[in-house]
Amino acid sequence: MTKRNLIADVLRLKTERKALILAHNYQLPEIHAVADVIGDSLELALAARKATEPVLVICGVRFMAETAHILNPDRTVLIPNLDAGCPLADFLTPDIILETKKHYPEAAVVVYINSTAACKAVADSVCTSGNAVRIVSSFPNRQVIFGPDTNLASYVQSALPEKEIIPIPEGGHCYVHMEFSPEDIVEVKTTGASVIAHPECPEEVRRHADYIASTGKMVEIAKTGDSWYICTESGMLERLYELCPDQSFIGNEDAICADMKKITLQELMTCLRDLSGTVQVPPEIMAGARKSLEYMLSVP
Repeated sequence: MTKRNLIADVLRLKTERKALILAHNYQLPEIHAVADVIGDSLELALAARKATEPVLVICGVRFMAETAHILNPDRTVLIPNLDAGCPLADFLTPDIILETKKHYPEAAVVVYINSTAACKAVADSVCTSGNAVRIVSSFPNRQVIFGPDTNLASYVQSALPEKEIIPIPEGGHCYVHMEFSPEDIVEVKTTGASVIAHPECPEEVRRHADYIASTGKMVEIAKTGDSWYICTESGMLERLYELCPDQSFIGNEDAICADMKKITLQELMTCLRDLSGTVQVPPEIMAGARKSLEYMLSVP
């Protein structure tokens, strides 16, 4: 079946199923072509929370689908490929959080949205790369346990020196953002390009960047200049080309999230046709995870 035919089938089935398709910025361009909402993790969470459609299809990775179900427990939440996971999320377990809490009983617990529902259930709040500093600063606690991305934890610590950020687990990171090096940035800046780095990048990379921003914020920043080096997953370049056609973008072709590329048009069509790929969070996890997500969404 041709790509054009698949797109036509997806659009038809989307209407028939009264479904809303939410796609992350890193998804393939053909998935973006049929999506109703395209954005970063925070934008997708907000869209899921406001959704009125009976069926939500998440084109991203599993923790995003879990988040959509937590915020919409009475709706059908689907993901076209159940194997689309997140190695970063796999670093952290509820046991690690609870054991760390024993050593820091006065600390608040904030987990990155790139975490499992089970980890969210034992946290005080969730955060995204775009609101991590704001969420952590909202707690009166001086100590804050933060995971699973140690690079994002160090970014929050640099922004909030009055806090003590306790990163967990040791070595937690996004392998995609580890593809960037300070040497590459120094070299590319000699061409006159400005640099936007994702907070998941290592501290030595962020130090050389002109801006540090979530993928959602990158779009806004990119419109203020002409030439950019983008330190995040390579799929973001396609999104920026689409939204900022007058600007120039380069990145690292090795910065690819394999899980973000797993969902295909064929799988999306099958998902809509069969209502397959259901994601449900167990009831014993749902209440705690919802509480931590709602806390995040309540912070101005």
